[in-house]
Amino acid sequence: MFQTLYNYFWWDRLWLPVNLTWSDLEDQDGRVYAKASDLYIIIPLAFLFLIIRHLFEIYVATPLAGLLNVKEKIRLKATPNPVLEKFYASSTKHPKQGDVEMLSKKSGCLVRQVERWFRRRRNQDRPSLLKKFREACWRFTFYLIAFIAGMAVIVDKPWFYDLKEVWKGYPIQTTLPSQYWYYMIELSFYWSLLFSIASDVKRKDFKEQIIHHVATIILISFSWFANYIRAGTLIMALHDSSDYLLESAKMFNYAGWKNTCNNIFIVFAAIFIVTRLVILPFWIMHCTVVYPLDLYPPFFGYYFFNFMMVVLQSLHIFWAYLIIRMAHKFITGKVVEDERSDREETDNTEEEEMTKNGPLSNGHPVLNNNHRKTD
Repeated sequence: MFQTLYNYFWWDRLWLPVNLTWSDLEDQDGRVYAKASDLYIIIPLAFLFLIIRHLFEIYVATPLAGLLNVKEKIRLKATPNPVLEKFYASSTKHPKQGDVEMLSKKSGCLVRQVERWFRRRRNQDRPSLLKKFREACWRFTFYLIAFIAGMAVIVDKPWFYDLKEVWKGYPIQTTLPSQYWYYMIELSFYWSLLFSIASDVKRKDFKEQIIHHVATIILISFSWFANYIRAGTLIMALHDSSDYLLESAKMFNYAGWKNTCNNIFIVFAAIFIVTRLVILPFWIMHCTVVYPLDLYPPFFGYYFFNFMMVVLQSLHIFWAYLIIRMAHKFITGKVVEDERSDREETDNTEEEEMTKNGPLSNGHPVLNNNHRKTD
């Protein structure tokens, strides 16, 4: 049964145009073609990325945070309370008023004390400013290098200037060493993001991030073994063209450089809108939807690739809405926080205690990012 499923999955008619088989893409006479077996190296490379990231955050991002004067604010520690802790861990982090009153009776605390305990306990679980900075620094470094490398890979290729060249001779198109490494590194990086997503900073678009990572991995993998490599390199470079700006805006935000953060974010928003909502759908997707039909009748791989492109584009529209709303707030001076951020909670009582006890009360640093622009 397994062999039957395996054979059906790799059936030529699924992934290749009519009258073509996998044997047409076998290496011969010095010509090298993309193969699914090339992707076996991806998982080891993804774990290597995790190791490199760990070292980078310790030896590069942390010292840089110190140079930029990234500071933590006081985070008051919730007093140990077994009754409240059990409810927090097993039921909900946001109790309703009825739950608060019930917990007040069970724990012997006042209602206001219970509410304050849950605020502080939620704040304890929120990531520190240093953690956010180090994560943004790592992603900024990768996206910037990936964008520069990606442009170096495609800028001298004819299909960078004429999209019809993407399909010239398809699928009998040889693979260049630069394309191989560009693909392996990008795909490994996205796998590493998927592996670390549980421990990374969680935002309100957490589910959308997972969908994006999975869709990107599927698209890159499929475009490799089905030899959509020319289109794939264009798409990857297009995506990397704005991401490093967003991460740099986050870094400056965490460092308290508000004006720099705002200016970079406006540039990021403009590039994101142009690349994701104009170039991608009206040039790249037009290229992948229309031009192949001049060569072959549609087949499953054609529909599958463009369906995944639609999934990605839907996410781009969702994020563009958030970005435009934030950019409007920047311009009008009404910005409060990142639309995706998980805001730190404070109250007057805590502020009074912080003033009274000093910046090291309880020995626990506190992060209050109500001023943030991006997250």
